[in-house]
Amino acid sequence: MKRVLLKLSGEALAGTGKTGFDEATVTTVAKQVKKLVEEEVRVGIVIGGGNFWRGRSSENIDRTKADQIGMLATIMNCIYVSEIFRSQGMLTSVMTPFKCGEFTENFSKDRVNEYFDQNKVVFFAGGTGHPYFSTDTAAVLRAIEIEADSILLAKAVDGVYDSDPKENPKAEKYEVISIQKVVDGKLEVVDMTASIMCMQNHMPMQVFALNEENGIINAAHGINNGTKITV
Repeated sequence: MKRVLLKLSGEALAGTGKTGFDEATVTTVAKQVKKLVEEEVRVGIVIGGGNFWRGRSSENIDRTKADQIGMLATIMNCIYVSEIFRSQGMLTSVMTPFKCGEFTENFSKDRVNEYFDQNKVVFFAGGTGHPYFSTDTAAVLRAIEIEADSILLAKAVDGVYDSDPKENPKAEKYEVISIQKVVDGKLEVVDMTASIMCMQNHMPMQVFALNEENGIINAAHGINNGTKITV
């Protein structure tokens, strides 16, 4: 692959602590991405905000405000992870769909392409900039906009199962599954809006475990140890 969108779970980056950051986990991610950058793979990254905030679990806060807090959580995540990447010798940029002072740059596809030509890793923070849209949807949107070859979904589980493997020890993992079957089976790999966008824009995905050794590199090289989602 020449251009990928890596979607990272905020909760997964928190490690066993469930909140904040586990620097060892983030550094492992950074080292894998660095190898891809050295191979001249263009890498864009979206990070969820679940290690700081899960607004949908709150019943006392207006949904719009809760989602805005979530957007800010993703910005904190991207700034932190970006700095860990820099400590590993990479060049980075953090972009948002709205002005965020001097912390980030406004998203521009033309600027993204310029940065990719400079071998920069570009972080897409702040979701879509609108409430009621998840970071899943933001990841698919940015992948489509930057014309990624695939979305790499690094999760706490090692692929897509026919039922929840935490609740069903006999759950079976798919090696390959179509996005149509994901939607029909309500398998919730990503939310429904994101799934439909993938289907309409022919954007494939690969799901794998974040803790898999060289999982990000393998996925970008087309080595399928998780689940490949076709369109």
